[in-house]
Amino acid sequence: MAGKAILFSWAFGVPLLFHPVSAVLVHYGVAALVLGNALAVVFQVAHCVGEEAFPLPSTDTGRIEQAWAVHQAETTVDFPRPNRVVAWLLGGLNFQIEHHLFPTISHVNYPAISKLVEQTCRDLGVAYTEHRSLREGVTAHFRWLRRMGMPNAPREGERCAGARNGNTSDAGRRPGSALSV
Repeated sequence: MAGKAILFSWAFGVPLLFHPVSAVLVHYGVAALVLGNALAVVFQVAHCVGEEAFPLPSTDTGRIEQAWAVHQAETTVDFPRPNRVVAWLLGGLNFQIEHHLFPTISHVNYPAISKLVEQTCRDLGVAYTEHRSLREGVTAHFRWLRRMGMPNAPREGERCAGARNGNTSDAGRRPGSALSV
């Protein structure tokens, strides 16, 4: 409760000391809209594209049958890793795989870590996916939305196609491989 009071004091109380209510509300609304849209784009590009896996839990156990780290790497997508401006603007959230694997490490270390994670994934046969640009990621997201709107259409290159039939294995990954980082 104290946190909410501090938030409202900083977001509304202090600005209201210097500006009219209408100006404070307009600026707060614009800031919330911009931040909300930016985060929505980041999360859609990193999690709702056809390149990442969508494994289903086993019908017997109700659990995902992969190692936690493998699941994080295969169900998330990075986007323009070399772009320092995007990394700065998003606070490193364009390194989503690394963010999921190492949530307590500062984002300034993600560029160096990403190279190690990518190589480890390759060595273990775990999929590591990156979009080379934000535009490529957004395009992949809209392609995925279109496919989701046509559930019976064939899905070229779908990595987890068997998941619709209860098979959660990934043909591109060696059985029993795990990502130990």
